[in-house]
Amino acid sequence: MRTFGWSFGITAVALTLAFFYGGIEALILCAILGVLEVSLSFDNAVVNARILEKMSAFWQKMFLTVGILIAVVGMRIAFPLLIVGVTANLNPIQAVQLALEKGDIHTEGSYSYLLHDAHPQIAAFGGVFLLMLFLDFMFEEREIHWLKWLEKPLAFIGRLHGASMVIALLILVASAAMVRPGKEIDVLIAGILGMVTYMLVNGLGDLFDVDGDGDSDADDIAAEAAKITKKSNKGVGKAVGKAAFMLFLYLEVIDASFSFDGVIGAFAITSDPIIIALGLGLIGAIFVRSLTVFLVREGTLDDYEYLDHGAHWAIGALSIILLLTISIEVNEVITGIIGVVFIGASFWSSIVRNKRAAAAEIKVEQLTN
Repeated sequence: MRTFGWSFGITAVALTLAFFYGGIEALILCAILGVLEVSLSFDNAVVNARILEKMSAFWQKMFLTVGILIAVVGMRIAFPLLIVGVTANLNPIQAVQLALEKGDIHTEGSYSYLLHDAHPQIAAFGGVFLLMLFLDFMFEEREIHWLKWLEKPLAFIGRLHGASMVIALLILVASAAMVRPGKEIDVLIAGILGMVTYMLVNGLGDLFDVDGDGDSDADDIAAEAAKITKKSNKGVGKAVGKAAFMLFLYLEVIDASFSFDGVIGAFAITSDPIIIALGLGLIGAIFVRSLTVFLVREGTLDDYEYLDHGAHWAIGALSIILLLTISIEVNEVITGIIGVVFIGASFWSSIVRNKRAAAAEIKVEQLTN
């Protein structure tokens, strides 16, 4: 309850507001959206936790406060309004008025219709961003592998300089070729912007290279973290100051990229922006953050070492699904199930690995005694 208490409390408030806003139907829709968002975001929580555990208590609180505002107000409310405003050439007030009309997704000119019409560009941007994240993880040389028959060949491919960019561009071109006529250029531009965004947030260290020594971003972050570091209860160094700020920005961009499928998919359930904000924002976003904090506080990622791998495989699947939705419809429930399956399988594999390791230690002790 120490970790999830706020989530349960805010969920109760959100469901109550939904009931008074639109009755029992609104309450049910709000609950469905909350469950959908949480099921889609297990992989998000794991990736967030791996980054958050490197940050000091102050910046962790920033993620839970300022980060919540960005997730709820920015991605669940302002982002759809921005997309509709740009697509339909509307000012902010007109976009809000159009949203409150709650038009059907099949009604031309409605808020839902315009957002759905912009889905190919949104999917291309988010899909390429997440695909780069997945590929860079899999192409990295590492001692521990989960799906060895896949991860070892991918690590070998990763020796090719720029492999992730080449593969992402090829997949983007294939996705653009399948889109409906007239949208090809828009999809390509959006996908390239997603790639550029990923490269920028990955190179934040260069942007903050105040000493001008030309060190790499990784060197700058490591050096800064070494200069001003705090120790957690487990003795792990926590980045603060400039290093933590860079990690915070990186975390927020990644967190936002996970929201694309949920925000767009929500309009297949309801076109009411109030219900979407309550379900996706207050319930879904809060629970995902509580789960992230739980993983950090319990040291779960260190105890179950395959969870990182499972989360990134789920990210890879999500990125491909997003790119597929440029030309075909894919139910969001399928996306959520795939993510849960990868996380669940990696968690179970981690348990089996830990049991084998414990048994091996006992056997060694018996032999030495």
